[in-house]
Amino acid sequence: MTPPTFFGYGSLVNLRTHAYPLVGQATVNGWCRVWRTVAGVDHAVLSVTQSEGAKIDGLIAQVPNGDWAALDKRETRYVRHKLPDDTAIYQVMENIVPDSAPILRSYLDVVIQGFHDHFGEDGVARFFQSTTNWQTIADDRAAPLYPRAITVDPQITALVDHHLAVSVK
Repeated sequence: MTPPTFFGYGSLVNLRTHAYPLVGQATVNGWCRVWRTVAGVDHAVLSVTQSEGAKIDGLIAQVPNGDWAALDKRETRYVRHKLPDDTAIYQVMENIVPDSAPILRSYLDVVIQGFHDHFGEDGVARFFQSTTNWQTIADDRAAPLYPRAITVDPQITALVDHHLAVSVK
């Protein structure tokens, strides 16, 4: 039996943040990425929302032995939904509060490293174009606050800075 799969659209696109077996790249239609502020979290988190005509890139990965416990724990503030192909997607749906928490650069760097690895610079541009609800950016690179922060190549930080300057208004 084939293990179940999930669609990663944020930090799960960066294979340095998990060990789930990669199935491949995918585009999901009818969803867009959105930054959310969640009660009890001091930084914005990436989520998704259904949006007619929208589409987002990401990765599909396997959940070995159908054991969702570790992934559900990682995505503790998210609710798991099934896409039409039975692949799961995680969405923040509860405890959403008015947008006030900043987006951490260390979080964004991790996400963009993954998108660059799998989709190149065009994929990075599509990430910024297909993500909504941009909020204040907190530059925590010198002392990362994001729990899965990694050291990224200076090319990635330059891409993030470039897109924040030209794509995010």
